[in-house]
Amino acid sequence: MKRLVILISGRGSNMEAIVKACKAEGWPAEVAAVVSNRPDAGGLQFAAAHGIATAVVDHKAYGSREDFDAELARVIDGFSPDLVVLAGFMRILTPGFTARYARRMLNIHPSLLPAFTGLHTHERAIEMGCKVAGVTVHFVTAELDHGAIVMQAAVPVLAGDDAKSLSARVLTAEHRIYPQSVRWFVEDALVWSGEVVSHRSGAAQHLFLS
Repeated sequence: MKRLVILISGRGSNMEAIVKACKAEGWPAEVAAVVSNRPDAGGLQFAAAHGIATAVVDHKAYGSREDFDAELARVIDGFSPDLVVLAGFMRILTPGFTARYARRMLNIHPSLLPAFTGLHTHERAIEMGCKVAGVTVHFVTAELDHGAIVMQAAVPVLAGDDAKSLSARVLTAEHRIYPQSVRWFVEDALVWSGEVVSHRSGAAQHLFLS
């Protein structure tokens, strides 16, 4: 039984999707804790209502990223996780922190990486005239929005889309591929070849959503 610790900064909709899928699909895993850097994060209420331990490490209480990351790691390690899942966790992590959880920390990013790393992905995709946008689940490394890709979903950019409408369509895709990616990890279905990850069965690691 693998233990998951999920990090959030806000409402935690991807966290909710993972919690629900874990229970409904009977994964060999449990969500041991949900940790937030913001005391007012809405997702903490959902976690507590589902009997999941919660913790807050308020980044505003620390004078440096290193100090914050050290306390965050201490709290995370108190729950003995096999996997750390970033689900809308809006902090840039130090190289020491990412190295500590190398190959056992996942993130989801609302673009088809390596395109549009960083913020404002939907606005940038529309401004560039992209016909397809999407979302990527990847392992976390010290380089922002890089790391081995686990799964991607492509979403069309429609005529008249703005950032809000495109974001909503991409979020639907996020709620499909993030739980699937986490499930693959807990089922030991992911195989590393150098810095590339594949599914041991050769299963498709992409979705095309209309």
